[in-house]
Amino acid sequence: MTMPLLEFRNVDVFYGPIQALRGVSLHINEGETVSLIGANGAGKSTLLMSIFGQPRARNGQIMYRGEEITQKSAHFVASNGIAQSPEGRHVFPDMSVEENLLMGTIPIGTKHVDEDMQHMFELFPRLKERRNQRAMTMSGGEQQMLAIARALMSRPKLLLLDEPSLGLAPIVVKQIFQILRELAQTGMTIFLVEQNANHALRLSDRAYVMVTGEIRMTGSGKELLADPQVREAYLGGH
Repeated sequence: MTMPLLEFRNVDVFYGPIQALRGVSLHINEGETVSLIGANGAGKSTLLMSIFGQPRARNGQIMYRGEEITQKSAHFVASNGIAQSPEGRHVFPDMSVEENLLMGTIPIGTKHVDEDMQHMFELFPRLKERRNQRAMTMSGGEQQMLAIARALMSRPKLLLLDEPSLGLAPIVVKQIFQILRELAQTGMTIFLVEQNANHALRLSDRAYVMVTGEIRMTGSGKELLADPQVREAYLGGH
């Protein structure tokens, strides 16, 4: 059996006395697109942040490429091939598009920067048009594209996406997910946390459903799309 690229083994995470994750076990294989869906406040973002130790898992193990990273620093995790596009985008507002992309190279250095920046401009033509524009003056959709592109500048082996559709118009959401589909087709491993279950499940090879810090269901994207419970809870019954 192939070793997962990322694996959670019975992970508990707390914020002070409040337990946010309860015995979470899941895995992501190389080349897969896996989504984690659930209601707001279910613990999805906490799970992503715990990979970087913010917050740190109290019990259980987080494994990456067969090595335990539960107690490793955020810098160690980032420099070993995990990149995140965070919830709320968090681009550097006073920096230009190019400068934001440069920030993405911090974990690996600037050896491939020209080649990779050109690749980002091919993947996100809108960013090429805005290359000298300050990020704060861009639309929410453009900032989301920039956040994803910045994460890709570190040449990650695993791309983590936290709510990439949050607050965006439906037409922009469609564009973002089309770009993610293209990335998945190149063989990139993607772990997607998303409230928009319809888009997430259509994109994903496999998915997990989180309810109040616990994994309650898992299956292929198609299986969960067709599941009556999932449809009722996350797809408005459609």
